[in-house]
Amino acid sequence: MTDPVVQIQVDPTNSPSTPPWFGEVAVVTHALQRHGILKAIEERVRFVRARMGKYELIDFVAMLIGYAVSGEPTLRAFCERVQPFASAFMALFGRADFPTPPTLSRYLAVLDQPCVEALRTLFLEDLLARSPFGTPPGGLWDRLGGQWLLMDVDGTKQAARQRALPATPDLPPAHRRFDRVCAPGHLGRKRGEVARTRTTILQAHTHQWVGTFGNPGNGHYRHELKRARSVIATYAHALSFPLSRVIIRLDGLYGDAAPLADLLANDPDGGTEGPAVVVRGKAYHLSEQPAIQQRLKLPPDQVTVHPESGASRALYDCEQIQLTPTGPAMRMLGAPHPAGSSRPPIGKVREGTVYEQFFTTLPSSAFTPADVLDLYLHRGSFETVLADEDEEQAVDRWVSRTQWGQEFWQIINQWMWNLRLEFGQQAQATTMRVTGLAYSQVQEPIYASSR
Repeated sequence: MTDPVVQIQVDPTNSPSTPPWFGEVAVVTHALQRHGILKAIEERVRFVRARMGKYELIDFVAMLIGYAVSGEPTLRAFCERVQPFASAFMALFGRADFPTPPTLSRYLAVLDQPCVEALRTLFLEDLLARSPFGTPPGGLWDRLGGQWLLMDVDGTKQAARQRALPATPDLPPAHRRFDRVCAPGHLGRKRGEVARTRTTILQAHTHQWVGTFGNPGNGHYRHELKRARSVIATYAHALSFPLSRVIIRLDGLYGDAAPLADLLANDPDGGTEGPAVVVRGKAYHLSEQPAIQQRLKLPPDQVTVHPESGASRALYDCEQIQLTPTGPAMRMLGAPHPAGSSRPPIGKVREGTVYEQFFTTLPSSAFTPADVLDLYLHRGSFETVLADEDEEQAVDRWVSRTQWGQEFWQIINQWMWNLRLEFGQQAQATTMRVTGLAYSQVQEPIYASSR
């Protein structure tokens, strides 16, 4: 008895099967053509280059889009998988010939900054052109009923191993392929590693990527934070949402006076008030101020217990702490807790107590100390998105050994992530999660959320 679904191949002729991701590439391509994105890339993303034969920029964009959607572990594996269907694949983009990996590598190597910035501009314009999650998409309501938007800015590092090479007077200087994209960085890993840091901007309510900026080594975090602020301001303006009602969450890398002063400064062009911020502080010397020491001797404002780890923190709310004599004044939240048997990775240990500090510009009338702490500790959602990104699309995998080539690839990859979220919302619409803060009968903060 035969099963009509089963096919048995006895012919020795090779008959490759269609890749399972080919249909998704077709859907993505149709959407890009319908919204005029492919045409806009052809017309607006240009740069002066030497002759590349019969290929144009859109050919390499098509190749990177397919690679991002496919989930194949390497570019070589993707090209081998798509090669039997190369003509059909390129026909989806209205093109004829599929570039080879060496041709793609040479093309990405000659990309320049204006070309990448043009692509970045198109990426943001496309994100703002459609609002499948509503306007504004999601939000956080404080205890006074005010609405806020939450944005995460943080960096992720990608390491590249380099083998040891002999260095003797009779040998020429070593030539490293990663010299143009990587630099020594603080990774705490193996010898011979160099790294590249990618600063990402995430809309926390929809999990859409708003931007990405990469640089060799540890990056230029202050410059990238300024660029992230500019992108967030553009995003808020497009939604007709006040920038002063946008909360930016940052980790300890930005927890001192200089980057916070850059972030909170008014817009020099329009005088727009800066965004709100929640950040883990790293200026532990501030705890030595007499006013703070005196405050720590008094009873705490609140005591919280983490629901998963069971860690208990006493919270001391200190208003308007001057970070430097001329720097910004911010609300400081002290969170001491007993030290364990091992040295904690975060915080300052003094006499058996771990002192943590958080800075924010959120008003105390709308956000209690526990609200601020919970808002920061829920950065785990951002780490979850980064983990999903690594598993599903692996944005940090190496495609180019040049800075602008790698940046070009990562913008394309984040673009595909946002499109997938949009397709999911169109196929099965869900109400955006909103979080409102309220009081229980014992005056402890509770979180009421709906989806």
